[in-house]
Amino acid sequence: MFVSPAYAQAAASGGAMGAIEQFLPLVLIFVVFYFLLIRPQQKRMKQHKEMLGQLRRGDRVVTAGGIIGTVYKMVNDTEVAVEIAEGVRVRVVRSTLTEVLSKTEPVAGAKDDKPEAETPAGK
Repeated sequence: MFVSPAYAQAAASGGAMGAIEQFLPLVLIFVVFYFLLIRPQQKRMKQHKEMLGQLRRGDRVVTAGGIIGTVYKMVNDTEVAVEIAEGVRVRVVRSTLTEVLSKTEPVAGAKDDKPEAETPAGK
């Protein structure tokens, strides 16, 4: 009727494999979360940061509020002046720009402005 102490001790000891089997589902859940949630979010943040770093005057942008405008000037590192209508300019926080619709071409540098040396036509 009573369980002897020897049987109780044998059932309680699962060994090292028992501990690993208990933590295996938690490790698998963490791996799934990393590949499905954390890694894609980090990739999106990196792309957004690159987009903001390449922002120039004249680019057409969309703000987080859905306002479409043209970058008028870079106020400072955190703010951008956006022209949303003719003569209507608003200052927005740079990080709230969600998308660049069209990019402007960079202005040619001073090196490109020099004319090429002419070669004699007879040679």
